[in-house]
Amino acid sequence: MEGKSEIGSSIVIKGQVSAQEDLLISGRVEGSISVEGHALTVNPGAHLAADVEARAIDVQGSVSGVLCASELISLGTSAQVTGEVSAPSLRIVEGAVVQGKCETTGTKRKSSLQLAS
Repeated sequence: MEGKSEIGSSIVIKGQVSAQEDLLISGRVEGSISVEGHALTVNPGAHLAADVEARAIDVQGSVSGVLCASELISLGTSAQVTGEVSAPSLRIVEGAVVQGKCETTGTKRKSSLQLAS
């Protein structure tokens, strides 16, 4: 099943979220989120206290936890991230706030920091 789902701004989820399609989160999630092979978007105003796995993660809201993407993590101007960020490619734009560890991963699991241009 291919598509896109959204967790609306008034929704609060405590537990595990798993999806086989792209997911947009505008509300609050506490627990874990798995959208492996698909993209996750954390909209402005959203709050996550969760460990996240996805193909690509775009953060515009607030996240506390571990973010792990198989391709790209992008932190936008309104992003506030506390925890660990790990992906082959990281994009951090001016205005994003990151407190914790950022790691780019290659095929050899080589750790390095890549600055946005």
